[in-house]
Amino acid sequence: MIQQFYPQVQHDYHYELNKDMQFAAAHFIPHSDAGKCQQVHGHTYFVNVTIVGDELDKTGFLVNFQTLKKIVHGRFDHSLLNDHDDFNEDDPNHFPTTEVVARKLWERIQQHLDKMENQPKCLQILVRETPTSYCIYRPKKGDFK
Repeated sequence: MIQQFYPQVQHDYHYELNKDMQFAAAHFIPHSDAGKCQQVHGHTYFVNVTIVGDELDKTGFLVNFQTLKKIVHGRFDHSLLNDHDDFNEDDPNHFPTTEVVARKLWERIQQHLDKMENQPKCLQILVRETPTSYCIYRPKKGDFK
């Protein structure tokens, strides 16, 4: 994989962890204005996750890289995104667009982080759908527990 740098999020935490990963998945956008994207098609999604915190866990990690990979790759790799309960065809806020995929990944990752004693926070999810198109999801302060 080519080494890439992503947009930075300003923060006051001691530690910042970034994890790059990818997964292959198909999807379609269930709306007449989606053009060719109405048809089932696939992508190799490239994802970058930014996690921050002040305290390490009992293993000396902010969060284990393998845990992040399991949350993302383990759930979505080689699947039809529309089949997951994370997405539905009745609400555009839940169509499997790049924007919604980024938000749903944040929700799943942050849900895991909220259970950790050291309380890390996911500050940014970048999802690249094609070599020239990507989306970034950044939660607002009120989105954290």
